[in-house]
Amino acid sequence: MGYAQLVIGPAGSGKSTYCSSLHQHCLDNGRTLHIVNLDPAAEHFDYPVALDIRELINLDDVMEELGLGPNGGLMYCMEHLEDNLDDWLAEGLEDYLDDDYLVFDCPGQIELFSHVPMLRNFVDHLKSKSFNVCAVYLLDSQFMTDVTKFISGCMASLSAMVQLELPHVNILSKMDLVTNKKDIEDFLNPEPQFLLSELNKRMAPQFAKLNKSLMELVDDYSMVSFVPLDLRKESSIRYVLAQIDTSIQFGEDADVKVKDFDLEDLENDS
Repeated sequence: MGYAQLVIGPAGSGKSTYCSSLHQHCLDNGRTLHIVNLDPAAEHFDYPVALDIRELINLDDVMEELGLGPNGGLMYCMEHLEDNLDDWLAEGLEDYLDDDYLVFDCPGQIELFSHVPMLRNFVDHLKSKSFNVCAVYLLDSQFMTDVTKFISGCMASLSAMVQLELPHVNILSKMDLVTNKKDIEDFLNPEPQFLLSELNKRMAPQFAKLNKSLMELVDDYSMVSFVPLDLRKESSIRYVLAQIDTSIQFGEDADVKVKDFDLEDLENDS
């Protein structure tokens, strides 16, 4: 059995930086993981790549040969990947099927994980190869400084959860860039009535019922929550990784579990 993280999220949310930091953390702690690049537009990496979609298809070549724009070209590349799951991907995964841990660095186009089937079919292929897979959704912490951005981020995350049907960990990235952490805390542990009031202030009165329903979806059913990640802190990386490992049943015999980490300690750790 293999284990895998599918790293998704909007463009600029820090997915590749997350992969690089995760690789370095595991290297420093004597743990092995392999990173797979699924972005045909990627230019360089700060980590060794075990498998690279650009060996199969490259976005620049597609745009030049087919006259497509960046978004259309990327969708074409991902469709081509989907068509080659049983060939290129299966061959590439042959060396990584026995208790190996893979991290898939995905493109940032939101439609790939919200409403088109390519990534879902990719996930199904991994499952057929006996991989336990977790979706790791990264959202820029700046989304947590404004109530409308917060709701937008929650809905995008929820869309990915519904589309992919995977164990899901939402990560609030770039916490090292946040100057006023109090603003972030208001959204990590939100008071629904406060958020609803703020949302109603920003939107026209006819949206009041919609706002109320959205807040009930986020709060009452606890469907979306975010784990803050500060890449400067080893304890923060360990905590996030422990959450993901638990969701895919990695290292079930090990002593390290999510409950072993105290969030208050993480916040105080520098």
